[in-house]
Amino acid sequence: MTHTTYLAHALPVWNKLTPAQQQLLQNNAVMRYFKKGEALHSGSADCSGLFLVKSGQVRAFILSETGREITLYQLFERDICLFSASCMLSSIQFEIYLTAEKDTEALLIPTAVYKELMEQSAVVANFTNQLMASRFTDVMWLIEQVLFKSMDTRLASFLLAQQNINQTDTLHLTQEEMAQHMGTAREVVTRLLKYFQAEGMVHLFRGGITITDTNRLQQLADA
Repeated sequence: MTHTTYLAHALPVWNKLTPAQQQLLQNNAVMRYFKKGEALHSGSADCSGLFLVKSGQVRAFILSETGREITLYQLFERDICLFSASCMLSSIQFEIYLTAEKDTEALLIPTAVYKELMEQSAVVANFTNQLMASRFTDVMWLIEQVLFKSMDTRLASFLLAQQNINQTDTLHLTQEEMAQHMGTAREVVTRLLKYFQAEGMVHLFRGGITITDTNRLQQLADA
């Protein structure tokens, strides 16, 4: 699939752009390839542009001053990360990091190009506002989880979400990776997983976990 075909397929506002604006995107968008674990974006100083995911899976996260990570959201096919170009939004300086969780192809729309389109097109500006609102909704949901949900409830919700994303009961995630997603210490995750296993909800193995009782995990997640 060519750049043009994918842009037309995946970018919601494509058909509302003028031919000149479509040509601007075609001439400047670049397909990038990232191996699992490779960084796509490293904070506000790295303002290369918007990423439109073609295939794979990307994790968006923030870092605390002590180096602890917490996942804000995950990106999949046809998802767009606006905050990787936050330098074009004068009121927002968002220290966000993007890492490929699987081998990933993503179309990079340079910041200057997208900013030009926003200035030219009310449709693009409105789309950007909608996208920003959607991402901030994800962040507010996360804040609510951190502030008002217990860690065992959050872990149960996380495991169920990963089960749904990967369409399998067996998750190849280390306890360190789970802790990074949730913004907590590995020891906390280890203790809770051992409890879940003792209760028959999961089975632990080196480098992963198998969910053995989805219903009980769901009850805990809903508590």
